[in-house]
Amino acid sequence: MKKLLLNVFALVLTVSSFAQISTPAASPGAQITQAVGLTEIMVDYSRPAMKGRTIFAADGLVPFGKIWRTGANGATKITLGQDAKVGGVAVEAGDYAVLTIPTADEWTFMMYPYEGRSWNSYTEKEAAAKFMVPTAKTAMSVESFTIGVNNVIGNSATIDFMWANTMVSVPVEVEVHELVMANIKRTMAGPSTNDYYAAASYLHDNGGDNALALEYIQKATAGDKPGFWMVRRESLILADLNRTQEAIAAAKRSLALAKEAGNDDYVRMNEKSIAEWTNK
Repeated sequence: MKKLLLNVFALVLTVSSFAQISTPAASPGAQITQAVGLTEIMVDYSRPAMKGRTIFAADGLVPFGKIWRTGANGATKITLGQDAKVGGVAVEAGDYAVLTIPTADEWTFMMYPYEGRSWNSYTEKEAAAKFMVPTAKTAMSVESFTIGVNNVIGNSATIDFMWANTMVSVPVEVEVHELVMANIKRTMAGPSTNDYYAAASYLHDNGGDNALALEYIQKATAGDKPGFWMVRRESLILADLNRTQEAIAAAKRSLALAKEAGNDDYVRMNEKSIAEWTNK
């Protein structure tokens, strides 16, 4: 009995040694995602609080003229879903660490290809984009550092940085018209050869309407130099429709295209089918 009690006591001590006390984070993390145009902008950052402290000043928590990680705990990350103009500067789609140099009248923004949260690691590197944005006064004091994507209109928005009585609005523009026009032209032009090939392959592989599959595949192979794999599919559909001579002709065409492309697998498959269908 004594041994059992000792074992239980030892187990309780072991579990207790691994126990952790959960407390609220001093600068909780936040993530926001906002659609702008045909893409998304995402921000991942931490939110320090004023707690009665002076924030932006020569001797403030964020001193004027010094590099700031633009938040707490680590570098703030901004993700652009497509190429954009940020602060009037062209920036490629991707993840970026954002560092700033605040002053009373303007902030200097520096965007670096994101490599992790350690903000000090970026200070000796060349920024992918650098620009300055004027400051403005907020109507009310903002207790917790806040980043928001606002003023979303068509192809533009602002990324707003707010803390204490300071706000900085970074303009963002993304391309919409060219993308929409490309989609319109692609849709109005009708299905591509790959669309026809995919539809024909599905019908043929799944016991569908082979006559319709043939209609689709022949639209895919109608050009001067169709894919040898597409013409191969045409020959198989023709064979299943008992149109043997046409199947042989299509297989010979696929064979020639496969030889030109240097695809030995399709060369062998076509030669085998031609021999099989010729001897029927």
